[in-house]
Amino acid sequence: MNQTLTVQGMTCGHCEKAVTTAIKTLDPKAEVTIDRSQNRVEVQSDQPREALAAAIREEGYAVAA
Repeated sequence: MNQTLTVQGMTCGHCEKAVTTAIKTLDPKAEVTIDRSQNRVEVQSDQPREALAAAIREEGYAVAA
């Protein structure tokens, strides 16, 4: 299932890696595409949206509802 999340606070490559790692820890098979300039994280995963958002929030980033 393809999901798009709006993530605030990503300012650099390290931020992108932190978000990607958080998602892949939850779902190692997830495909993650990040467009930091648009605050957009696209995730191909069977995990529920809220679980993905929670994993990102645990890294310190705000996820829009």
